[in-house]
Formats: sequence, C-alpha cells, structure tokens
Amino acid sequence: MKSRRDFLLAGGALALAPRLVRAQTGLPYKIGLLLSATGTGASYMSHAIRGLPLLAKEINERGGLLGRHPIELIFRDDQTRPEVGARAAASMIVNDRVNAIFGAYSSGVALAVQEVIHEHKTLHFAATSNSSRITQENYTPYTYQFCPDSNMQSGAVVKAVAQLAKKHGWRNYVSLGQDYEWGRDTHRGFTTALARAAPGLKEERQIWVKLGETNFHDEINAIRRARPSFLFGAIAGKDHELFLQQAHQQALFNSVPYPGGLISVTELKHHRKTLPRGVIGLARCPFFAHLDEPMMQQYIRRDRGALGPDAYPDDWACMHYDALNALDQAAKKAGSIETAALLKALKGATIDTCRGRLTFRDCSNQLDAPSYVGEVWDSRDYPFPIYKPDTMIVVPGNEVWTRTCAEVDKLKKKRA
Repeated sequence: MKSRRDFLLAGGALALAPRLVRAQTGLPYKIGLLLSATGTGASYMSHAIRGLPLLAKEINERGGLLGRHPIELIFRDDQTRPEVGARAAASMIVNDRVNAIFGAYSSGVALAVQEVIHEHKTLHFAATSNSSRITQENYTPYTYQFCPDSNMQSGAVVKAVAQLAKKHGWRNYVSLGQDYEWGRDTHRGFTTALARAAPGLKEERQIWVKLGETNFHDEINAIRRARPSFLFGAIAGKDHELFLQQAHQQALFNSVPYPGGLISVTELKHHRKTLPRGVIGLARCPFFAHLDEPMMQQYIRRDRGALGPDAYPDDWACMHYDALNALDQAAKKAGSIETAALLKALKGATIDTCRGRLTFRDCSNQLDAPSYVGEVWDSRDYPFPIYKPDTMIVVPGNEVWTRTCAEVDKLKKKRA
C-alpha cells in the first residue's frame, strides 16, 4: 500500500516513461508534485493536491500536451522540510524519471530543490514559494516563479501601510516573523521599503518564532506591552492560522491594528467565524479579485463541481493551476515537450492566467504577478468573508519588483 507521502495522483495515463520523452512517441509527460501534505504548509497545499488532478484530467481528455502526451502526476510530501524536499526531488528525477518538478510550498524547500533541478537540468515551476532569492540570488534558468516574490509582496503592503500611517498618525510598529528563509526575507523587504516610503515610522521590536509554533501567548503579550501603532506579520501557514485564532481570543486586534498579514482565501474560509472584520490582509491570488477572467471562471466551476459548493479555489491552488496551464501553453508554442524547447518558449513569455495575461521577466523568470491588499469584509455572495471591493488594492508586480535587470543580475550567484 502506498503511503500518504508517496503515491501516484490519477491525472491520466499512468504508464512509466523515460525521462527524455520524444514528441513523436506519445509517451506521458511526468510531473513531480512536491507539496506539503504534512508540516506547517499542509493547510495551504490541500486544495492544490486535490485540484491539480482535475485540471490534468481536463488536459488529458483532449490527448494531453500537444494532444498526444497525457500528463502523469507523481506526488511526494516534502513535509515542509528542505532536506526531505531535496531528497524527494532527486528521487523523482532519477527513479521516477519525471520531466518537471512543481513545488514547493516553503521557500526553504524550494531553494534546496533548486540545487537538485539545476544539477539534473529539470524544469521547475515554483508556484507558491516566494522568497526573492528563488529568482535572484539563487537563480537558475530551470526555475519559473508564478507568485509575487517576497519583495513584491512587501512593497504592496508598504503602499497600504504608508497610506494608513498618514491617515491615522501611526508612529511605531512591532514585527512578528517566522524564523526561516521566507519570514526573514519578507521582513527585510518590508522594513527596507517602509523606511523609504515612511521614514518617520520606527520599528520598536522584532519577535521571531520557530516554524511549527503552536502557542503564541508570550508573543501576544510582548506585542501588547510594546504598545505599537500597528503589527507587521511575516508569518504563514498553519502557524498563522493559530496566531490569528489566539490573537482574536485575547482581543489583540482590538488595540493593535494588523495590516498586511497574509490572509489568503484559506484563512478566509477556515476562520470565517472568528477572523476579525476590518483587518487589512494580504493575498496572492484571491478568486474574487478576478471573477471576470475566463480562466478563473473555469477554475471556480470545475472545483465547485467536483469538490463541493464551498470549494472555491484558494490562492495556492490557483497559482498551481496557472503553472500547469503555462506548461500546456509553452508546449503549444514550442511544438515540443523537450525541456530545452519549453525553456525557450517560456523565456520572457506572456501567458494566460486566472489573473489575466502576465509576462515572465526575462532576466529572472519571475512572473509579473500582482499582490492584493484589502479589508476583510462579509459578502452576501459567499459563506465566508472576502476583501471589500472598494478598499482592495491590486499592486502590479512590475511596480514593486527589483527595479532593473542589472540589479537582479548583480545578485545572482555563479553556477556551473
């Protein structure tokens, strides 16, 4: 019996295929899904794990990539741990002979995986891990990024916070962050950008918590004692859900505004009853921001039809769907499923996504993905809160990413 951490997702034909697949053979195109079924990233990846086989099935019903290469999905649980993710990626490439790796949730895992995929010259779609190092310091031509990176998201939050600080006369803040790659990178990006946008705001204290923290009592008391004008959060996953619950129970948000904390569709659904209304959240791909996009309509219709009426796709699933659709588009453009041809087709390409037509930055393979900042608000259209439409800010990626390609190129480490 296959374990939860090692099983095959039924996305179409399941025949084994050699890693170097020739277009004329009609053999499957094998994708290794390296996602978190356990660990702090599990709550964010559950919808993608259930939903990706549905999209693969749709593509396979018309023959697969190029109409003749059915997609085969092979899943591994990275446990939200870099060493586990790196081993799993190597195993899928060498033993399962996958053609591409999708994942991971965690930036720490993604950075470890990049060393493996670069060595094996394997295509890598990082749909949700968003440390800026993935496409800058740790750049490899085999990685494509589908979400706004940590600096881009920090820049979007800075825009919102600068407006709120001016409006409310805010003077200082406390930062709460997860003590690993994404948390540190996000905090660094936010504080650097905020110092330029609102130099009068002072950071009183930094509070760092380990991944997997379950009790935030001491941190909440420390925040309250500091008496900040607002709290900045660089915390995500199950840890963030627990923090939101405990902060709400201890009435922290009654006295300390919390603008720009990561509040994706996952939190909006999971904490529909307890999430404070009016809190300012940050999202990466909320379905309600793009209801007029045909691809988003398709995602919503498919997932609700197969997974239940409450199964609106969350940010994390939407970005993974965009990654799989981008692979399909690249294969059509290249007329091939060979890695070299796909890389050439993707370089600087403009693709159709559920967020509209977006372009990969040529020098980093970073998608020009927007960030979303908005006020949590009850809508009559859904059984959970969304962002209030007239307060939601959509910040294009190109307004907040590293300004020039020359700057990006200086950051890249040298690779063989």
